[in-house]
Amino acid sequence: MTYFLYHIPGKKIGMTTNLRKRVEEQQGYESHEYDIILSTDDIAIASEAEISLQKAFGYRVDETPYNELKFNNTNMNINITEATTTFPCPVNKLKGQLMDNLEMVWETDHGRFTINEYSIRWIMKNVQVSRYNDQRCYVYNKAFARFYDNHQTHDLLGGNLADAHMRDTYPRTGGLAPDCGPHERKTNGKASRFDLIRAWANERGLYEKGDPKTQALKLVEEVGETCRSIMKGDDMGIVDGIGDCVVVLTNLAELQGVSIEHCIDVAYDEIKDRTGRMDNGTFKKD
Repeated sequence: MTYFLYHIPGKKIGMTTNLRKRVEEQQGYESHEYDIILSTDDIAIASEAEISLQKAFGYRVDETPYNELKFNNTNMNINITEATTTFPCPVNKLKGQLMDNLEMVWETDHGRFTINEYSIRWIMKNVQVSRYNDQRCYVYNKAFARFYDNHQTHDLLGGNLADAHMRDTYPRTGGLAPDCGPHERKTNGKASRFDLIRAWANERGLYEKGDPKTQALKLVEEVGETCRSIMKGDDMGIVDGIGDCVVVLTNLAELQGVSIEHCIDVAYDEIKDRTGRMDNGTFKKD
C-alpha cells in the first residue's frame, strides 16, 4: 500500500492512501491546489514525516501518528459531516460510551480526532443535544479542532532537556546522571551537558529502538520552530529551539555511532583557519 503525504498550502499537511477520495472528493480541492510531499510504502517513515512537517510548517499537529491509528476501534456509529460529529446516544450516556471507546479515531474536514481523557472533558463541556432527536448529541468539528490547536493533549516526540528535569530524574546526584555512557566527558568532576543528554536518551530507550531517519525529521521540526521564533522576536522560543536542536543532534550522532563532540571537532578543524568577509549579514569564505 502506498501512503501519500500531501500539503495544502496555508491549510494543512496530511496523509492518505487515496488522494482523489480524501483530498479532492471529501475536502473539495482540485489537483493543482495541493502538492504531494512524499509517497512511500513505509507507514512508519510517512507517519514520522507527517508530524515533523506539521510542526515545522506551523500547522495543527495530529495527536496520534498515522501508523498508530485504530480507525475500527469503536462500536459507536458516529455520523460525521463537514460541520459536526454526532454521537448515537443521549448526553447523559455519552461519557460512558466515550470511555468504552478510548483511542477511537475519526477524520473530519477540520482534522483527525482521538478520544482520550482530555478530549472527553472538552466534549462533555461542549456537547449539544440534537434538535431533531434528543437521543443523539453532537459537537462542532471546527471548535473541536481549535481545542487541539490550543492544547497539547499529550507529549508526541519528547521535548526539552532542562536542568530541573534532570534534577527530578536524578535527585540524589544533584541532577547528574549516574551512568554517562561510552562518550563520557567531565568538567571539574561533573558530567558534561552532552553526557546528560545521552544518559537521558539512553534511559528512555532512544538508542536501542531509535532510528536516524526519525531523528533527522525531528531536527527539521526543531529548526522550523527556531526559525519561527526568530521571525517573531520570541527570545525564549529562540533559546528553547536552539537547545532542542542540540539535543536532537546529540542523539542523531549517537545513533550514527559517533559522538556529538567528535562531530564538533571535525567541523571546527574545517573552519578554524578559514578566512573571508561579512557581506550583508552573511560570512562568505574566501
